[in-house]
Amino acid sequence: MLTGRPAPGTVGRSRTCPHCKATILESAAICPQCRHHLKFGAAGRPGDSTQGFSALQVEGTLHHAERGGDWEYSVVVAIRNERGEEISRHVVGVGALRSEESRTFTLAVEITTPGGR
Repeated sequence: MLTGRPAPGTVGRSRTCPHCKATILESAAICPQCRHHLKFGAAGRPGDSTQGFSALQVEGTLHHAERGGDWEYSVVVAIRNERGEEISRHVVGVGALRSEESRTFTLAVEITTPGGR
């Protein structure tokens, strides 16, 4: 996340998805939140001027195997810069687990290079 307001066309500039109102990258052709198409290529099919790859993907499962009380959980994502300073923190979900229930959580960091650079 860049501080301040980057100039139009600047790498890291954000905008609001018109479908789900999530904050997304200006260069995004598909919203990562709702997965609606936002830009179309010259041939009229979903397209994107970005090249990308998945730099990190972590998946884990919580299983409430105990008998008795319910559990509550909060999913928190924090982003830190190279100095370890927290620059963003969000609660992305909350919920509960009853005995014998489980939840699987996946975190992915997708990297893009706008314009194929």
